[in-house]
Amino acid sequence: MIKADRIVPTTCPYCGVGCQIDLHLSQDHLLRVTGRRDNQVNQGNLCVKGRFGLDFIHAPDRLREPLLRTNGGGSLQPAAWDLALNRTTDDLRRIAEESGPESIAFLTSAKCTNEENYLLQKLARGVIGTNHVDHCARL
Repeated sequence: MIKADRIVPTTCPYCGVGCQIDLHLSQDHLLRVTGRRDNQVNQGNLCVKGRFGLDFIHAPDRLREPLLRTNGGGSLQPAAWDLALNRTTDDLRRIAEESGPESIAFLTSAKCTNEENYLLQKLARGVIGTNHVDHCARL
């Protein structure tokens, strides 16, 4: 069995509960995941997804940078974060002006923390002006 050369503490990405986990790494390759016993949230326990569902981090087709369509709908091309965020901002602003803010909806995820979901609904309601906010757990 390969021994981990370092252990990185982090928060499980699978739901908003906030379980604390340790990633056991060898040369930046994930070997295993264990629950952290020194916290109030999960006290070392993990669900099946938290313990066995993190192998996606080594997926060769995992997105690692923003992709934008160029030339009016061509293929997706890698883009800088600033360009992608500015394009998103411009597109949301244009759609809200042309079709009204209620033409925009936001769908959030149980993989986000409660704080992240709260911030998204504040963006939707306070900045964009729409109440069309939903969550995948309700679907």
